[in-house]
Amino acid sequence: MAKNALISHKSTALATAGEIINYRDSWRIFKIMSEFVEGYQFLDEFKREVTILGSARLPSNNKYYKITEQLGYLLAKNGFTVITGGGPGIMEAANKGAFEAGGESVGLNIQLPFEQRINPYVKKSVAFYYFFTRKVMLTSPANAFVFLPGGFGTLDEFFEVVDMMEIGQMPQSPIVLVGKEFWQPLIDFVRNYSAREANALSEKIVDSWHVVETAEEAFELIKNASDRPSELATISAEHHKGGADWRIFRIMSELVDGFEFLTKLDNDVTVLGTKSTPVGSPYYKAAYELGKMLAKNKMGVVTGGGPGIMEAANKGSFENKGASVGMNMRFENHERTNDYLNRSIGFSFPFVRKLIITAPSEAFVFFPGGLGTLHQLFELLTLQETKKMIQIPTILYGKKFWRPMIDYIRKLHHDFQTISQSDEDLVKVVDSPEEVLFHINKQ
Repeated sequence: MAKNALISHKSTALATAGEIINYRDSWRIFKIMSEFVEGYQFLDEFKREVTILGSARLPSNNKYYKITEQLGYLLAKNGFTVITGGGPGIMEAANKGAFEAGGESVGLNIQLPFEQRINPYVKKSVAFYYFFTRKVMLTSPANAFVFLPGGFGTLDEFFEVVDMMEIGQMPQSPIVLVGKEFWQPLIDFVRNYSAREANALSEKIVDSWHVVETAEEAFELIKNASDRPSELATISAEHHKGGADWRIFRIMSELVDGFEFLTKLDNDVTVLGTKSTPVGSPYYKAAYELGKMLAKNKMGVVTGGGPGIMEAANKGSFENKGASVGMNMRFENHERTNDYLNRSIGFSFPFVRKLIITAPSEAFVFFPGGLGTLHQLFELLTLQETKKMIQIPTILYGKKFWRPMIDYIRKLHHDFQTISQSDEDLVKVVDSPEEVLFHINKQ
């Protein structure tokens, strides 16, 4: 898409995690909120939930399909509710196992521009239009998570769960990864690059993930998981007692504020990366130079508003009279912001912030980071891959850091067939701010 066409498009509407949204159409807020209410009410009836996630593309003769089917059977036979995305592939396998065991087999489906059918083994289901509401429902009630080999969507869901646990927005639950050949290269990347090189997370988090090869091993790690009360149960209980569901209204308020905030942004580039990057480091300097160059080219900078890479990019823009924007998370009613913002907004709900920060910029630039950065990356790739968002330059800064991830993405297509060959081309890797501008101007 030509640059002027994208800017013109953004002046009236923005594509976020769901569809092209015109923020002046207030009824769309209610459409989003209706998905939350319907999802909360739907899931309230289930207990001892285990969410199983993986590729929709794996056929029934694939070994991971068979492992998943066995696991679904074991879980259902032992009183667990099996929750999947409701589609084909790994989702179908888990639902099939649960169905044949006579247990609860649940599907939370997504409406895509291309058809995604509900598999025939789902007993109870609900469909969502927006990725972010569906992911809230897939992750909130679960007492354990099992991830099989998958594509961008599976990796998005994996990094969302572990990121939410890291920042304390989700209780700690068993994380089970089936298939060492698939997961070990990703684990090695997180440990060697995100944890050790970027200092973006503790290796203890990586150590807490369990890699297994069989359904029996996975079940052993899950079987003693207690049925913890979920936010969904609390919300529904308040609703049935006749009390005001203030959480729903708080979510709605943040959506309204976020959408209104977006209407004031134009011609911006979103820069993401770890808060742990120290001042004066090569990546900090590069992010500062990028912010400076963008300001001189009349482009604004949008970040998460915090320290590290975010501060550097904001500082480069701010000191050169550019638009410097922060979209911050509130922790215990306190916003962690840097000193180089001329416009900012804070959020209490991570999923609302993610919806707003993934609204189109001229480009998304990812510096080295941890679980949050990786989650934002794979969410963005999922939205573009599934045509829920227009294709936008997605640029990884730092070839030394990102090269193993690029190699891993190639393996998703060549070795596991969980993405298409064209999906490999959704990301570019660069080593200078000048290259970032080159890719922006090419669009």
